[in-house]
Amino acid sequence: MTATSASVTDALKSVKGPDGNDIVSSGKLSGVVVTGGKVFCSLTVDASEAQGWESVRKEAEGIIKSIPGVASVMIALTAEKKPGAPSAPPPRAGGPAMQPPGRATQGVPGVKAIIAVASGKGGVGKSTTAVNLALGLQSLGLKVGVLDADIYGPSMPRLLGLKGKPELVDGRILKPMEAYGLKVMSIGFLVDEDTPMIWRGPMVQSAITQMLREVEWAPLDVIVVDMPPGTGDAQLTLAQQVPLAGAVIVSTPQDLALIDARRGIAMFKRVDVPVLGLIENMSYFLCPHCGERSDIFSHGGAKHEADRWNVQFLGEVPLELKIREMSDAGKPIVVSEPDGPYAKIYKDVAAKVRGALEGSAGKRAAPKIVIES
Repeated sequence: MTATSASVTDALKSVKGPDGNDIVSSGKLSGVVVTGGKVFCSLTVDASEAQGWESVRKEAEGIIKSIPGVASVMIALTAEKKPGAPSAPPPRAGGPAMQPPGRATQGVPGVKAIIAVASGKGGVGKSTTAVNLALGLQSLGLKVGVLDADIYGPSMPRLLGLKGKPELVDGRILKPMEAYGLKVMSIGFLVDEDTPMIWRGPMVQSAITQMLREVEWAPLDVIVVDMPPGTGDAQLTLAQQVPLAGAVIVSTPQDLALIDARRGIAMFKRVDVPVLGLIENMSYFLCPHCGERSDIFSHGGAKHEADRWNVQFLGEVPLELKIREMSDAGKPIVVSEPDGPYAKIYKDVAAKVRGALEGSAGKRAAPKIVIES
C-alpha cells in the first residue's frame, strides 16, 4: 500500500492539541508532502504554546509511522507570534537584537565543536569546499561529521556518493549515514533528488534543529555544517541553537561575489560568531595543455577582503576540472587523490582552520538572537 497526503491527513484527525481540537480541523496541520514513503508536514502554533505542542508532534509522528507504506517521518513544529503579542526589545539598526547575556546555548552532546561553511551567494563552490575541508580535518586525526543544512539544495548525497535513508535508533533518533569515515546527515537522504522543498522559514529552522538534536552524532571532534547561501533563517537558527565555534566564508575573487561575502562576514560578526577565515575558490585556472595561468574571475579579491575585515586568509583553490569530476562522481579530491596537489591545498586550509579553532576555544558563549516580525 502507498501512503498519500490524503491518508496521512485523515489519520491525523484523531490527534488533538492542548486546546482539545484535532490538529486538522483547527488548521494547525499544513504542508503535508508524501514522496517515496517519506512524509513531511508542519504544525503551526503560537510561539507561547510551542512547548506544550511537542508531545502532540511526537504523537502525530507515531501515528504517521503506523500507516502502511510510510518509511520515515519529519514533522516541523513551527512557532509564530500572534499579531499584537508583546514584542521583544527593538533590534539594533541594521540587524537582529541581542538579548542581555544569560544562559549559553546548548551544544550537541558528544560533539566538541561545530563550524559553519558559508557563502553570501550560490555558485561559488561552497559545498565542494565544505566536504573537502571536512575530509582535510579528518586527515589531521579528527573525528568529523558533516551536516548538510542547505535544505533547498542538498548536495552531500551526491558529493559523497551516498544513497538510501538513515536508520532509526530507539524509534526516534536518526543514525547518520557514513562515507569515507565521515558521519553525514542531509535532508537529501529523506527526499528524492528531484523533489522541491517548498518550505517556509520556520519549517527550515525546525528541520535543521532536528537534524542537529535528533541525530546520533557522538562522539565527534567537529561537525562541519554546509550552509545554504545567503544570510537568512538557517544561519540565524544555528547561531541561536548551538554555540558555533566559528564560520568559514567561501567566495570567488570577482567583485560581485565579494559583495555578498562581506554580508556573510558582517552577519557572523554581528551575532558574535568568530570568522575563522576566508577561502578564495576558483582562484585561477591552469591550462592542462600549455600550463598557462588565467585569472578567469580576477584574482586576490578574497585575500584583500580578509585583510580588510581583519580575518585569516585560508588559501586559494584553483578552478580545476579534476576537482569537479571527482565531486560529481561522489569521490572528493581529498580522498580520490589524497597525495595530489589539490588535496594538499584543502589539507593546508584544514590545518589553518584547526589552528583557528584551538585559538578560539572557550572564548565565547553563543548569543540568543531575537528576530522581530
